[in-house]
Amino acid sequence: MNDCPNIKVSDANRIRTVTIDRPEAKGAMRGDMWNALANAMVDAQDNPAVAVVLLTGTGDAFCAGVDLAEMAEIALGTGDADVHAFPRLADTMATFAKPLIVAVNGIGVGFGATVLGFADLAFMSSTARVKCPFTRLGVAPELASSYTFPALLGRQQASWALLSSEWLDAEECARMGLVFRVCEPDDLLSVTMDHARVLAAKPISSLVESKTAILAAMAPQIAAARQREDEAFQRLLGTPENLEAMTAFAEKREPDFSNLG
Repeated sequence: MNDCPNIKVSDANRIRTVTIDRPEAKGAMRGDMWNALANAMVDAQDNPAVAVVLLTGTGDAFCAGVDLAEMAEIALGTGDADVHAFPRLADTMATFAKPLIVAVNGIGVGFGATVLGFADLAFMSSTARVKCPFTRLGVAPELASSYTFPALLGRQQASWALLSSEWLDAEECARMGLVFRVCEPDDLLSVTMDHARVLAAKPISSLVESKTAILAAMAPQIAAARQREDEAFQRLLGTPENLEAMTAFAEKREPDFSNLG
């Protein structure tokens, strides 16, 4: 099921724990990692021994989003980056029928923030923080966050999260409604696991039918948001603004959009 060393999968007591384990890159995701995460969830969906999936990270990072070196390859049309890996994971998450619990142990950037829109329960370390860096990268939101964030947070708070590219600390995320509970760092996994065990003790058929009922009205909006986001992303990828952002990242400086769009 999983041959990617950066995605760890363990099962116990009907709970599948999936850990993004690439601490040297703050959990930044490459094509093989997207595919491994999707595989772990697809298998969990059909596995009668798994009732709940818990997603977390290692060290001081949850997930730093897409590996920007790989994004640059896609933008420039160089290298062999798998352009289908992230959309496949997004498809999997959008239709995942069992409870998904997220424990944000450290920084979350891009996917490390937008995945909270698909979390049925989200817990966050008091020392963690997240941001949606899309405008700083000259691209558009992802993972249906243009729908899920306004639905969770309200328009103005979602607009700040998605348009500013600024950090949001744990207290702010809880106040906005982006996470269910904030925990001290040493308590994060134990508190998250306590809640996971409560859900995992329930009949899987009931969990699935209940989640399906909760999300049924949102499914068309999520699909439409993803299509709009994908089209916007394609329009923006490789533009002068996006290339300036990629160049600035490589040169370890702030991007300068003052003479661009």
